Amino acid sequence: MKGKNLLYCSALVLMAALSACTSVTIDEYRQGTSHIVAGDSVVLLGRRHSSDYETEPDLVNCIGKIISAGDSGVNVVGEREFTDQLYPWFEPRTAPMSMKRLDQIAERKEFANVLENYKISYIIWIDGNTETTSSSGSIGCSIGAGGAGCFGFGTWDKESDYEATIWDYKNRKTLGTISADAKGTSYMPAIVIPIPLIARVQANACKGMAAQLHSFLKPNAGINAPGPQ
Repeated sequence: MKGKNLLYCSALVLMAALSACTSVTIDEYRQGTSHIVAGDSVVLLGRRHSSDYETEPDLVNCIGKIISAGDSGVNVVGEREFTDQLYPWFEPRTAPMSMKRLDQIAERKEFANVLENYKISYIIWIDGNTETTSSSGSIGCSIGAGGAGCFGFGTWDKESDYEATIWDYKNRKTLGTISADAKGTSYMPAIVIPIPLIARVQANACKGMAAQLHSFLKPNAGINAPGPQ
């Protein structure tokens, strides 16, 4: 088990006293060693247990873009393309929730053929979401003879909580999990004009998890992820 703590901040030059910061904690638990080689592919899938729960597709796409970038990138099969090819086995009500269930589905020849054609070695499930946990303050705007303007101050907190589970499809076992917990506070000061200072909570959770996933899949290769914003 190992954890990493990261801090990302963004500030405006004229308001150096305020900054929107995100703290990110990454934890990894290994149950096995990955053996991805040239030509192997992975697929990243967001958990969708029901019609009212969905891991954000943009978060899944963000991670996929980062781990597939550069010369040391991993070949990633698109989520929509993959699920369309395997309809209906990865729909919310039928998607395998465990390795045992995946084994049952993999017995179907048409299912196995699709994964063989894509050369899938690992299926990575990403579960979680980003939500606003609290907010405070207010901003009022008015129009008068001297013009229009706003005055006030508002803040809101966001938290991202994601977990990636890595399934070794070829050997039918779970290799490990990686979790990302990101928290941040955004500010909206308004003196005539509202100026948002946004904590990029989900984006920074994506960067932290993507870097750790790449290290998990290719432990001896570096990754050139986009810098903090």
